[in-house]
Amino acid sequence: MTDVLLVEDDPLLREATQLSLERYGYQVRTASDGLAGLAQFRDRAPDVAVLDVMLPRLDGVSLVRRIREESRMPVLMISARSDPVDVVLGLEAGADDYLTKPYDIPVLVARIRSALRRAADFARADPPGEEPLRFGDLTVDTASMEVHREGRLLDLTPTERKLVLEFAAQPGVALSRTTLLERVWDYGWDGDSRVLDVHVQRLRAKVGRDRIVTVRGFGYKLAP
Repeated sequence: MTDVLLVEDDPLLREATQLSLERYGYQVRTASDGLAGLAQFRDRAPDVAVLDVMLPRLDGVSLVRRIREESRMPVLMISARSDPVDVVLGLEAGADDYLTKPYDIPVLVARIRSALRRAADFARADPPGEEPLRFGDLTVDTASMEVHREGRLLDLTPTERKLVLEFAAQPGVALSRTTLLERVWDYGWDGDSRVLDVHVQRLRAKVGRDRIVTVRGFGYKLAP
């Protein structure tokens, strides 16, 4: 049974979300503040975490940073639409996705499933077989899902790995934001692309800022 850690300070929303996720077959542990959530995480690492941004004692962004120091597990953030800066900070800290309040439970479940699939794809990656793809100092092994730069293995989250693999599959080809959101995050609609833009910025810092090129008004491409 998939273990979900839900950290939300609103007791009514926390209980409603917990009950709804349990109806979908998830095992849900909850915490009402950031420090309690960190303790829950360290006590028994969950399969995925859903964190509110505005938390007492330790805010959600700081909690993501603490988790990322110890784990690559999927992390989703939830935030009020009026706090876009907090959402971006959460993604920059290492969150894989976010939802704005109020959110529909089926949408939350779909995002959880998508994040878990990316993590599972990384976990069951095949041993190296085909010749790795090389782009200057960047090497992408599509079998092992490993990415090296100047011979050094890059520490990428499963979501970042999936994103760089999409670029590497079509080097030099401009991929639209809608296409990337559909393929990496399973978004079936052209919604807020901040989650993509922030992940691209994080990738650039790791693979080289000139390696992923912005195609204005459209999307991104990998420099061949």
